[in-house]
Amino acid sequence: MTAPQLEDAASTTLGPGSAAPEAGSLDAETGKAIGLAAATMVANVVQVVFTVIFTRWLGADGYGSLAALLNLSVILFVPGAALQVVAAREATLGRLGHGGELAGTLARWSRHILMAVVAIAVLSVVVRRPLADLINVDQEWAAAAVPITGMLWLLLCLQRGLLQSARAYREVGLSILLEALGRLAMGIALVALGLGVTGAYLGTVASLVVTGVALAWVLRRRLGPPAHDTRPHPLPALARGAALPIAALTLVASLQNVDVIMAKHVLSADDAGVYAASTVAAKAIVWIAVGLGFWVLPEATRRAAAGADPRPVLGRGLALIAALSACALTIFGLVPELLLRTAFGAEYEPGADVLLTLGAAYALLAASYLCVQFQLGLHRRHFALVLAVMAVAQPLLLLGADDLAAFARTVLLVHAVTAVGLLALSAARRRAPA
Repeated sequence: MTAPQLEDAASTTLGPGSAAPEAGSLDAETGKAIGLAAATMVANVVQVVFTVIFTRWLGADGYGSLAALLNLSVILFVPGAALQVVAAREATLGRLGHGGELAGTLARWSRHILMAVVAIAVLSVVVRRPLADLINVDQEWAAAAVPITGMLWLLLCLQRGLLQSARAYREVGLSILLEALGRLAMGIALVALGLGVTGAYLGTVASLVVTGVALAWVLRRRLGPPAHDTRPHPLPALARGAALPIAALTLVASLQNVDVIMAKHVLSADDAGVYAASTVAAKAIVWIAVGLGFWVLPEATRRAAAGADPRPVLGRGLALIAALSACALTIFGLVPELLLRTAFGAEYEPGADVLLTLGAAYALLAASYLCVQFQLGLHRRHFALVLAVMAVAQPLLLLGADDLAAFARTVLLVHAVTAVGLLALSAARRRAPA
């Protein structure tokens, strides 16, 4: 969209009181961002507790299977996260309707997704053994649940996208907490019933269902009953607009995770294990950035549509990331051995030598993630070239790292270059998004 088109969208679709916030309201807006960051931080702590509990409860072999199931699920989550971006942006601009029309749109999407869930569930049950072989796990029923998990996540993302557009950030934050706590509580309950790895994984499925039901209730109260005589907004049409977000978020996921994969090829088995555990602690700030992204994208879209400069939104998000990163890096610098020993065991203490370097690297990745959300909110495209170049460069550069310290320094270099490139693009004032 051009700048005049964005201004027209502001006057015709955002409605009264939806213009960009004045200076006096910016503290309140920052407070909303802090709330989302806090919710995501707590959810990340819950995820660490999840890891600690199930590594000890299931043993190395059992948790390895659970990790494989969860990692495949994360890959399937990328399209849903991309559709959330598009849904939040399009609903913010009023293109999906308001009130009853928007409720009707969500109802149609939900109906179609749930029909797909049923069909996929039947197919997954039939081919559960080949699915388990593909993932290299013994738990056939858990493997059958993986595609279902991806579809339920898709619906949850669409619900969150519409809540973002309505500035219901409190509800979005609470849904993040509910999902994390539900995954932990239901996983523990199902494992306690004797379901083992399958039960631990099905806790995620149950948590998505509970969270989705809760958000459906929240959206019904906010939007009212669905209107049935309004123009349709087909989900495939929304998906066609998600090509860039899917590509961008896939590249971000690669930058975030490929180093752990490469460590198994470049480093010794012991060093690769130490590196993987160290990244769990270092990546905490990235998950906080994911929560902040729920605020950055729609607020940047809203300000641009109202003809205001959207960059202060990104600036506030980056300031929060900088403050939280400073706290994390202080801990990583002062007591790295204690942190790793307490969380993972004494055998992981060698990671103390690289924890500060990795913390800095992932703090930069967190800043890059906010820039990506900002760029997507403004419908820009050129930033994806930076992501693509660095996603290709990272594994190639890591091949030349011959020890743990060199490996961590290379990761820091990659994320530093990526962040500088994305920050430069985001700082530029353009009248029209590319």
